[in-house]
Amino acid sequence: MERFLQTIILLGAMQGFIVSCLLFFSRRLRMPNRLLALLIFLLTLASFCLYGSYIGWFDSKWLNFLSNLIPLIVVMPVGPLLYFYVRSFLEPEFKIGRKEWMQFLPVIVDLGSPLMAWLFVAGVWTGLLKNDPRPWGIAIDTYNVYSDIPRWISLAFYTVLTLRYLAAGKQKNPAGFRWLQQVATVFGVFLCIWFVYLVPYVIPRYTGWMLDNLDWYPLYIPITLLIYWLGIKGYLVSWQQQVTEKKQDAALLPEPVVDAAIGLLKNTMEQDRLFLNTELTLQMVARHTGLAAKTISAVLNQHLQINFNEFVNRYRVALFKEKLLADDAAQLTFAGMAYDCGFNSPATFQRVFKQTTGMSPSEFRKNNTGSHAAYNSNRDLSSI
Repeated sequence: MERFLQTIILLGAMQGFIVSCLLFFSRRLRMPNRLLALLIFLLTLASFCLYGSYIGWFDSKWLNFLSNLIPLIVVMPVGPLLYFYVRSFLEPEFKIGRKEWMQFLPVIVDLGSPLMAWLFVAGVWTGLLKNDPRPWGIAIDTYNVYSDIPRWISLAFYTVLTLRYLAAGKQKNPAGFRWLQQVATVFGVFLCIWFVYLVPYVIPRYTGWMLDNLDWYPLYIPITLLIYWLGIKGYLVSWQQQVTEKKQDAALLPEPVVDAAIGLLKNTMEQDRLFLNTELTLQMVARHTGLAAKTISAVLNQHLQINFNEFVNRYRVALFKEKLLADDAAQLTFAGMAYDCGFNSPATFQRVFKQTTGMSPSEFRKNNTGSHAAYNSNRDLSSI
């Protein structure tokens, strides 16, 4: 029976590696698929590591040594990846910015054991510590048991956050919405299974009994099934979504609708100046104008031949040019002016400005010095 269960885990890990690669390099739904690929890969890596321990890969002195130095069980990012996958699926303009990257910092929990191992190796190598791995091994084993608590809490938090996000956005993308609800629900079920296993596992008197009698099968068989389902269904859904989007793109909007939408979008930027908001998103513009997000994307892509970010950034670049050629520009830094124009980071500003103008801000100022009186920024704005 154990051999059969181990084979299931191995096959799930093999499929997980294959599907995560297919999703990551797929041209369909690039951002959602890459996030899902990373999520599946982390689950797969943990399963593959467990299978390796079953068949004796880590019985070798050197492989066992390396396995303690390299983090093979990385769980903390799974929760954020789940939440960002759902958001990116429903929000075409979703990007992982600084705030989103900060949510991956708790991965330090997964790095605790390797960090202790590296500390021990460095201490022995420098002569600061005795070459006695026993207390360090006990400390690492104890840490590995209790680190599952913050891992469970993290996944529970983001699963609840995902369910709440979906509950607040039922009107979005009904075709993919059911799939996302299923994903969040399945993770909720998995959390319940994990909780039932986790409670006795973290109690010292039951830890050994759990591993001796049940091993990791009650937890990793559900993970294997999750890998199978996420991989196959996720890949099929991304393909179906692309077909749906192509059909929607084929149905061009009526000309009066297009003209009205363009007028609203330009008014939103030129009069209301929403582009000054560094956190501006497609959904925010949709709420402000009353237009559907899909309508905005269709108008920009089909009739202006630009995407939402390009549309907004052109206004930001035009305002930056105006500020750069003003009389008091020498007293301001490029970064300060970029923030005032709506850019959320100097790196993004530099990249967008170079793409839009073909030159750096310094080159632009040098080439236009002395001509700012004749420069008309409104012309740049109205020509978008």
